[in-house]
Amino acid sequence: MLLLINAVLLGVGLAMDAFSVSLANGLNEPDMKKSKLSGIAGIFALFQFAMPLIGWFCVHSLLEKFKAFEKFIPWIALILLLYIGGKMLIEGIKGNDEEETPALTFTDLMVQGVATSIDALSVGFTIAELNLGLALVESVIIGLVTFVICAIGLLIGKKAGSKLSNKASILGGVILIAIGIEIFIKGVF
Repeated sequence: MLLLINAVLLGVGLAMDAFSVSLANGLNEPDMKKSKLSGIAGIFALFQFAMPLIGWFCVHSLLEKFKAFEKFIPWIALILLLYIGGKMLIEGIKGNDEEETPALTFTDLMVQGVATSIDALSVGFTIAELNLGLALVESVIIGLVTFVICAIGLLIGKKAGSKLSNKASILGGVILIAIGIEIFIKGVF
């Protein structure tokens, strides 16, 4: 029972960055179809599921190499989110002659998935005392929690995005840049 509670709490904590990015994605694409919404939430959930397991594996096999990499995590997240957020911000400021805002590409989603889940690598340290089976269960729960939270973020963003029209891309870009800065500040200081 304690494992379940711990996994849900970890999932909620880890999913907050992905929630904010999902909100921005929903703002950017208010006409998003349910299948795409599920796919985006699924990508974030997949990364949040995989990263703790990768961290667990690193602890059990590559600890010293991972420790050296750990100090770069905030920098990587900052750069990735500045890139995607900056791209959205520029597109929003330029405006489109067309009514549609540019849809997220698969590459954009992969970058967002890595940027919002890279801090979950360190969760591998906190679950290192678990055997592989329990670490897998914990990671599955984290992924499921992330999926639900991101789907909610996308739905809220879609609702607000349809009301904000052209400003949605600007707001979404600002949110992504702010998340990147927040991850960086938390990770460095």
